[in-house]
Amino acid sequence: MIAETSQLWWWPYLIIVVAGWLATDVWRWLGVFAAGRLHEESQVFLWVRAVATALIAGIIARLILFPTGVLSEAPMLVRIVAAALGFLAFNISGGRLLVGIVTAETTLLAGWYFLG
Repeated sequence: MIAETSQLWWWPYLIIVVAGWLATDVWRWLGVFAAGRLHEESQVFLWVRAVATALIAGIIARLILFPTGVLSEAPMLVRIVAAALGFLAFNISGGRLLVGIVTAETTLLAGWYFLG
């Protein structure tokens, strides 16, 4: 009995890979099939976009107001100003995400260094 289980050491790994693949890949394929039939201005697409935006906004708000780890060492004012300047830079640059991220990160690190 022990010899049989030692030869099947790979079985749990196979279960994890198959279960992980099924849990994610099914939804990806459904998205691929449904994407061709959705119009960008349809109610379903607008709802999905609104939910995704709300989730990202919630995560960002949580990181700013209730950070964990090393980020909690930065003063809250620095975190708020960094987010505001990053958003402002994003809008001024015509929606370039990299500009907003670099501005927010630079502001956060500089404020943390000088005020923290």
